[in-house]
Amino acid sequence: MNELEHYGWNDYFKEHHSGNKTGKEFHIGRVISVQGFRYHLMTSFGEMEAELSGKLLYGADAELLPRVGDWIYFLKYDLQGYIVDVFPRQNALSRKNPGNRTERQILAANIDYALIVQGLDRDFNLMRLDRYIVQITACGIEPVIVLNKEDLIGDREAYSREVSRLGRTCPVYFCSILDPDGLQALYNQVLLPRKTHILIGSSGVGKSSLLNALMDDLHLRTGTISESTNKGKHTTTTRDLFQLPNGSLVIDTPGMREFGMALEDEVSSSGLFPVIDRLAGDCRFADCKHLSERGCAVAKAYETGELDPKIYESYLKLMKEQKHFEIKIEDRKRLGKQFGKMVKEAKAFRNKYKY
Repeated sequence: MNELEHYGWNDYFKEHHSGNKTGKEFHIGRVISVQGFRYHLMTSFGEMEAELSGKLLYGADAELLPRVGDWIYFLKYDLQGYIVDVFPRQNALSRKNPGNRTERQILAANIDYALIVQGLDRDFNLMRLDRYIVQITACGIEPVIVLNKEDLIGDREAYSREVSRLGRTCPVYFCSILDPDGLQALYNQVLLPRKTHILIGSSGVGKSSLLNALMDDLHLRTGTISESTNKGKHTTTTRDLFQLPNGSLVIDTPGMREFGMALEDEVSSSGLFPVIDRLAGDCRFADCKHLSERGCAVAKAYETGELDPKIYESYLKLMKEQKHFEIKIEDRKRLGKQFGKMVKEAKAFRNKYKY
C-alpha cells in the first residue's frame, strides 16, 4: 500500500479495509477522474481505466456511485478494471443540484481542504464567499480563502477588512500567476503532501491557471484570455485529481454558477455562523432559530446595528433555502412510501386472485 499512501490512503481507510474484501482478487484504487461511464483510477499497478460492475451500475443510489476522490475495490482483468464497491467516505463536498431539482450532487469525496477561489476582477462577492464557507464547513472540510488576481488591485487591506466582517477564522491568501511569492506561499503553507485539496469557485476565477502555475508539467485545457475582461473563455469541464510535485493532491472543478445548500440535517447556526453563535448565548430560548422568537438576542443585535446586516441576511437566506430543500426531500420520501405501499397491495391482489 506504500504507493497508494502518496494518494491519500490513511488509517481511516485501512480500518474499513480490515476484514472486508481482503481476498487476492480484490484490489484497491482511488478515483482520479470520471468521464461519462469511464473511471480513471490510481492503483498499485499505476493508472488504470475501469467500468462499474452491474451491481453498482443498476442497483446503487446515485449519491453512492464513485466520485473523484473515492477509494474503491475493483477486479482486474488484463488492463481493465471493474469497480465492485466503494469505501465509506470520510466526507463529501456536495451542493443542491443546479436548477429546480432538489437532489444533492456530490462533487468530490474524501477532501482535507477546500480552497475557495475568488477573482479580484469583479468576481469578489462576500455573501457568495460566506455561502461556500457554510456548506464546506458543514461537509466536514476545512475552508481556505484564496483571493486570486491580486495584481489587478492596489489595496489588499480593503478586501481583508471585507472578509473579516464574516467573523471567521479560516486563513486568507492573496495570489496571482504573476506573483511568485503568493504562489510559493500557497505551495508551502496550504498544499500539504498526501493531503487532498479541492479548488472551487465561479467560472473565470483562474482555478486552472493557478494549478498550471503550481505544476509546470500539467497542461489543463483552459480557454484563451479576453483582453477586455481578463477571463478565460473556456475552463475545466471535468473533475480531476492531480498530484503536484510536492506530493499534495488537488482536485480541479468546473466553475459553478450555483452552490445551493444541501445539508443532511436541518441547518443550525452552531459552528456554521460564528458571529451569530457568540450572540446566541443570550437568547431567551436554548433552541432559538433567531427568526421571530421572543427574547432573541441575535434579532435584537440586528435591530440595534451590533450585528452586521449582511451576515444576518445571509443566515436567513440560507436557513430558508435549506428548509425548502428539506421539505422537498420529505415530499420525495412520502411519495416513495406511498408508491411502495401501492406495489405491495398490487402484489397481494395478484397473489390472491391468481389461478
